[in-house]
Amino acid sequence: MPFELEQVNKQPTVCFVTLGCKVNQTESEAVAQLFREAKYQVVPASEEADVVVVNTCTVTNTGDGKSRRVIRRMIREHPESVVVVMGCYAQTAPGEVLGIEGVDLVLGTQDRMKMLEWIERVKAERKPQNAVHEIWEAEEFEELPQLSEEHRARALLKIQEGCNQFCTYCIIPYARGPLRSRLPEKALAEARRLVEAGHPEIVLTGIHTGYYGQDLGEEWNLARLVRELVKIPGLCRLRLSSIEPMEYTPELIESIVSSEKVCPHLHMPLQSGSDRILTRMNRPYTLDEYRDLLERLRQQIPNLAVTTDIIAGFPGETDDDHASTLEFVKSCSFSGANVFPYSKRKGTPAADYPDQVSKQVKEQRVKDLLLVARASQEEFEHRFIGEPVELLIEWINPQGCAIGHTPHYIQVQLPACEDGKPMASRQFVTVILEKEMVGMV
Repeated sequence: MPFELEQVNKQPTVCFVTLGCKVNQTESEAVAQLFREAKYQVVPASEEADVVVVNTCTVTNTGDGKSRRVIRRMIREHPESVVVVMGCYAQTAPGEVLGIEGVDLVLGTQDRMKMLEWIERVKAERKPQNAVHEIWEAEEFEELPQLSEEHRARALLKIQEGCNQFCTYCIIPYARGPLRSRLPEKALAEARRLVEAGHPEIVLTGIHTGYYGQDLGEEWNLARLVRELVKIPGLCRLRLSSIEPMEYTPELIESIVSSEKVCPHLHMPLQSGSDRILTRMNRPYTLDEYRDLLERLRQQIPNLAVTTDIIAGFPGETDDDHASTLEFVKSCSFSGANVFPYSKRKGTPAADYPDQVSKQVKEQRVKDLLLVARASQEEFEHRFIGEPVELLIEWINPQGCAIGHTPHYIQVQLPACEDGKPMASRQFVTVILEKEMVGMV
């Protein structure tokens, strides 16, 4: 790469490619703001750019492979650019990333605020740099620039970093480090600014969101933060992202129930419908505890939408375990489910378990679970057919159709208005839900 970029009478440019979860999306957008403040223009990845930033994922070995392929593709497509790799894969395997010819700077999941300084160092020293530090030395939540060009109707608000759970299949604690909560005054200030900028819905995100505040002392927890957020004038919806079953304290449930602003949609990972497999996964709950929590929540929140995550084919999962999972998922009446085949992740205990399940068996079990999950989702959505629902329009497709979500996280598509009156994002509309509107893309 040329370490001396021609910037005479030319605004420097940067492009981003982001893999993985909502947290990665939020962090890429924040780093883009860092570049904007340094007078860079953010351009699409298809255009020439002085700097290319790839934000990587490492949830599975497959995620690592995809990250490597994307990095190499961006190097080929941008041979004259400074190539920066950040994110979870960069954090867990910095040497591996730096070994890819054409990578100029490796940052992990911290010190992103120093990225521009590191880029200048790369250019000055004319050699690639490894800026990754030991993640378990991280003690505080890293504040990134607040977004000034957030285009989504539903704004993401990151409130927490890190995870101490150590599920046997998961590499994330090694990529994200220990629990660190965002200071409440910082989180609330950004939430107010997002609302003032016209975002009617805020989605709380984090790595282990339900444990927000554990490192802040007894005064703060997620329940209190929710109570403070719903007080913000102009905020119409507050949506909670994934929260683990054991994190639904009575206080948190009361905070959810007591405000109409909190969406009646919760994402509660299950992972397996077998107690034996849950124990092998190091998941700290039983099926009875999970079922009891669902019942308590549904008693207090009518028509509650509950989505979940399920892993098929975890090491040692027998046909009986799979059958138990199918029956349990049926009994839960989920409104949606993400189903994944188990993928070995080097560096996790489960990757070394001797009783791995074959690829063919995992694929069939995913299909079985998806059939059950889709039937459950359709049954949930059917409750609202013919009823008035409130839709937040999130974007308008090229055909002029408006697409958005209801409070229960049902995706709806409205046909283009025949009278030619344009619809706009961030607008609420009430419609009578028809079957043809649901789930369309």
